[in-house]
Amino acid sequence: MRPFGAYPFKTLALSLFLSLSLAQTLLPAGTFGLSFREENGAWVYEGEGVRLVYVPGVGWAEPREATLPPPEGEKVPLEALRSLGYFRTPEAGVRFAPQGRGLRLVLDLTQPHPGPPQDAQGQERLTLLLPYLAPGTLQVAWPKGVEARVRLLPTGTELGLFAKGKLLRYRLFPLENPPRLVLDLYALEPEVQEPLAPGIRYREVWAFTPEPLRLHLVEAEGGRLIPVGRPGVRALPKDLAQDALAVLNGGYFDPPSGTPIGLWVQDGVTVSYPYGRVALLWDGFRFFLGKPRFEAVVRGPSGERVRVGINASRARYTAHTVPGRVGRQGEEVALVRGDKVEAILPAPQDLPPGAWALSFPQGAPPFPLKPGDPLSLYGRLDPPFRYALEAGPLLVQEGRYAFDPGQENFRDPRPLQAVTPQAAVAWTREGRLWLLVSEPTTPGVLARALLSLGAWNALRMDGGGSAQLWVKGRLRSPHQGSPRPVVSALALYAP
Repeated sequence: MRPFGAYPFKTLALSLFLSLSLAQTLLPAGTFGLSFREENGAWVYEGEGVRLVYVPGVGWAEPREATLPPPEGEKVPLEALRSLGYFRTPEAGVRFAPQGRGLRLVLDLTQPHPGPPQDAQGQERLTLLLPYLAPGTLQVAWPKGVEARVRLLPTGTELGLFAKGKLLRYRLFPLENPPRLVLDLYALEPEVQEPLAPGIRYREVWAFTPEPLRLHLVEAEGGRLIPVGRPGVRALPKDLAQDALAVLNGGYFDPPSGTPIGLWVQDGVTVSYPYGRVALLWDGFRFFLGKPRFEAVVRGPSGERVRVGINASRARYTAHTVPGRVGRQGEEVALVRGDKVEAILPAPQDLPPGAWALSFPQGAPPFPLKPGDPLSLYGRLDPPFRYALEAGPLLVQEGRYAFDPGQENFRDPRPLQAVTPQAAVAWTREGRLWLLVSEPTTPGVLARALLSLGAWNALRMDGGGSAQLWVKGRLRSPHQGSPRPVVSALALYAP
């Protein structure tokens, strides 16, 4: 949390302290929790253990204090109640300004606030008592659509808030040096829940980190989740599984060629090889997250077999499957296409789409190799899973914040720092699966948002234009411009 002083305020808001003169403090009696009536020519104000009587043209009858400023009908002077000791709480100055989606209101205090932070929400209505006399709240410019009833009571300032059709939420927390009490208020669009099938529903919910973040998600207590797509072929997620209840974009791929980046296991068959990041692994409706333990083997021209590293998991002999620069200085690479060695070249080399490469120390291949020789790559998960799809970074692991892209093979941090829609797979400790896309944010913020909602494990799938959640053929997640075709997706079917 940044200190309050780090937030900019308009000059008007910075200088806004209610400074009412004796002639300008007349407020309706109801503002102070008092009732008003006329009785035998006198004005009577009662409530909160107080009875005040004023006789027009004569003065105060109760109490007999000639120095008190006079009322005007049902309006009572604030200064009179101050003088009588009506208020039993300290007085606070007030500042306010827009804050993101909502309003930030600050009470400037003379002593630190002793209470703990508060956090609450309500559908259309909220009532909040600030334990200070804060006349400045009468001048607050509340967010559009929010109606506020302010009462200055002996025990503090009561805010009665109403916003038709909105979800009202507030956070109240103290700050020190100097002492302040901060109120953040939001009037948000209502949350949404729509049934899709027994045990499966579409939801739009708010998470708070502390700013509100809207998540679009499909929640499933059961069903079938299947990776769909084909390497080299890009399509909108909805077109990869047209009969699915919901489809979420899958893992990463090389945009020019559509080559998948990372592990992809389809019905027990390896479609794409690991890239050193965390993967979603599952059988049935039991899900796991982790860096895949993968055994890769190259078979040589005479049937020889040698274990090799794969992509970011380097070894003396390493297989490379993702287009781009492969191999290191002092190595050679055998470029392979169609299970035939196309060329043996000094490293590093550019690996073209549709090929793979074997790197090895210069002049020391694992077995004799020349162009035209057969060379094949095989691999399997240990332990095996029927389905797997690599993405990353990891967001939440066993109920703890786990976002640390430096532990995975992410060389360029900029995409993970961009504020864009984020797609993720998560599940609760009870086993409810979430396929979700957030409104624009960063992966680190999304991790905290999912933790606040009770996620037990969570994995980012992708972000930006690739982040898409389709529900019964309709795009339900936020997007800018046209949705981007992808290579893989996760399709959810009813049980």
